[in-house]
Amino acid sequence: MTQIYNWKKCINENELNIVIETLKNDGLVILPTETVYGLAANAFSDNACKKVFIAKGRAQDNPLIVHVSNKKMIYNIVEKPNEIEEKLIDSFMPGPFTIILNKKKCICDTATCFENTVGIRMPSNKIINKVIEKSNTPLAAPSANLSTKPSGTRIEDIKDEFNDKVDLIVDGGKCNIGIESTVVKVIDNVPVILRPGFITEDDIKKVIRKSKAKR
Repeated sequence: MTQIYNWKKCINENELNIVIETLKNDGLVILPTETVYGLAANAFSDNACKKVFIAKGRAQDNPLIVHVSNKKMIYNIVEKPNEIEEKLIDSFMPGPFTIILNKKKCICDTATCFENTVGIRMPSNKIINKVIEKSNTPLAAPSANLSTKPSGTRIEDIKDEFNDKVDLIVDGGKCNIGIESTVVKVIDNVPVILRPGFITEDDIKKVIRKSKAKR
């Protein structure tokens, strides 16, 4: 049986250190975000990210979103964003928003399926944010569900699917939003919505006058 840590009331510092050590040693940890639970792995490690694809039964051409804890970490792993991208980052991060940016080589090829870009998200959930911040390690963390199943917003929804497939599970209670992050790529200075989510086209238009959803 996979170990489950209960952090619904507070983060246990001793368990936090174990979570960080597990991730740095290429383990898999299920962590809460404000949207849905994520299946987290070290985004610098091909070996760790390969385990994510196996555990989820995920298609090998479907890149993983990489989670960071602050803006400085974004600059450490991607090329400098342009003015529009900066405005989106400042407006919607931290929060349920993912932006596609040009990656640096430090992000492993497995996480991005050998593409030159990477989806970056800065979650507002205090648990995953604390893990990323204290470990100083970006986490590749797609939704914690088998690829044919709905995304989980409570540990009870997903723990049986991943029993013995992951090293640790952190129970942070029910996710606040329950809808996956909006994924956006800026093309010719226009934000294009690649995956609809909690942040809407109207929200983006309030920040950037021109926006369109991918049809």
